[in-house]
Amino acid sequence: MSAPEDERPKSQSGSPTSDERIGLTAGVAAYVIWGAFPIFFHSLEPTSALEILAHRIVWTGVFLAIVLQITGRWGWVGELRADPAKLRRAWLAGLLISINWLTYVWAVGADRVLDASLGYFINPLLSVVLGVALLGEGIRRLQVLALTIGAVAVVVLSVGYGEFPIVGIVLALSFGFYGYLKKGMELDGLASLAAETSIVWPIAVIGLAVAFATGSSTFGHDNVGLNLRLLAAGPITAVPLALFGVAAPRLTLVTVGILQYITPMAQFFLGWWVFHEEMPPERLAGFALVWLALVILTADAVATIRRNRSVRPDAAATSARGEGRAPARR
Repeated sequence: MSAPEDERPKSQSGSPTSDERIGLTAGVAAYVIWGAFPIFFHSLEPTSALEILAHRIVWTGVFLAIVLQITGRWGWVGELRADPAKLRRAWLAGLLISINWLTYVWAVGADRVLDASLGYFINPLLSVVLGVALLGEGIRRLQVLALTIGAVAVVVLSVGYGEFPIVGIVLALSFGFYGYLKKGMELDGLASLAAETSIVWPIAVIGLAVAFATGSSTFGHDNVGLNLRLLAAGPITAVPLALFGVAAPRLTLVTVGILQYITPMAQFFLGWWVFHEEMPPERLAGFALVWLALVILTADAVATIRRNRSVRPDAAATSARGEGRAPARR
């Protein structure tokens, strides 16, 4: 199949535009912060995953409200009211990111950081599937090979563990579809995150109120350090998501897929070397297959970008020669 065109504007020299550079910088920063998340969430023990999720949503909403009030950026409210399609996307995005957050926090607390890293390793492969299925992008032979190897890796991990790697699959699916929805919302990073958070915020407030009423909450007691860390869950959550919101509309799915490697690599080494999770041969074999698939996918993406950039100057030169040619005599 022919390679899909990268329709984002390039400068005349073929280098990335300033818009792309902003997207790339924001994307790298977001994935580095996400990669360090296991350290932060381990520090929130013994708080339950559900309470951590509620704190993340509530304090993210408060943090964003302060930022938006200072900057006067409330125009997105009118945009959502005037566009039911955008509002539906915001509802779905809020639901998906809540599922992603809850699954991830539970995985870290259950000493399954390696399982969480698997989900984000699978994510670039899922980006290809979403690009083909939902955006009509073409699929090439090497991409098919990478997806096939990725599927085999899931089978190897399932057989080796004796169970389907549900944590990794849920994380990959929820964040993959979340990224797809973000591309269609056409809101800037803070606005899109504020829209998603505002939708699930009332539910989180009710959840915390119930936890306080029943005495099951770990917040507000004598552990000042834990209280401050739970409060910090807001900005720590908001900053990388806002950065991702800036990056996603400015980058192709291929580029986003490549940047996504940063987070799972950091999580993988944290799970293995810092938190000392088990690495039996079958788990390592499964990860090795996923890495092989990602190497193939990356090589194909780089080759496609180079091919597209070399074709465009040739096409432009041919067009210029055609326009300058004298008309044929009749």
